[in-house]
Amino acid sequence: MTEAVIGADGRARCPWGVSAPEYVEYHDEEWGQPVRDTVGLFERLTLEAFQSGLSWLTILRKRPAFRAAFAGFDPAVVAAFGPADVERLLGDAGIVRNRRKIEATIANARAVLTLDRRLPELIWSHQPPAAPRPARLSDVPAKTPASVALAKSLRAAGFVFIGPTTAYALMQACGLVDDHLADCYVPAAGSAPAAGSLPVDEAVSVAGV
Repeated sequence: MTEAVIGADGRARCPWGVSAPEYVEYHDEEWGQPVRDTVGLFERLTLEAFQSGLSWLTILRKRPAFRAAFAGFDPAVVAAFGPADVERLLGDAGIVRNRRKIEATIANARAVLTLDRRLPELIWSHQPPAAPRPARLSDVPAKTPASVALAKSLRAAGFVFIGPTTAYALMQACGLVDDHLADCYVPAAGSAPAAGSLPVDEAVSVAGV
């Protein structure tokens, strides 16, 4: 099943977006909508890394626990985490207890603070030209030259646990590309506000960004 699927409400959605209530909500309200604030991008970068090797549904269901465990994904707070925090997080059954991914999150928070420009500027500088929506899931790539370049830029800036495939998933989630299928009812990216996203000019408690 690769084309848009008609849901119980009569709306056509991407096939992955109909299999669970959490997927429906995420697909309809968040995935593909622009995220342009530091906290929102750091959260999604972190969650995409934690998702590696797991179902995205697992991450969605654990998202409230992730937010509590990582101080609402405020990079300034997470960057100050030390060994005791790592052990605390390894004991938190509400999140994915993977030492490498936990330590990568802390390292990435520190990288956010040392950037020579804001995280949104770095990530959105890799937005590719607009393209037509894919007709079928088989038309959606796992990575692109733009995601390869984004991963390279992030790694050069000190980020870890980020490769071209994870970078492309980030681009899809945050609206840099629009990979909703052509028949999907969700409006084109940018025509609705990102759910839970902060305005670009809203102050965040992140030093130096």
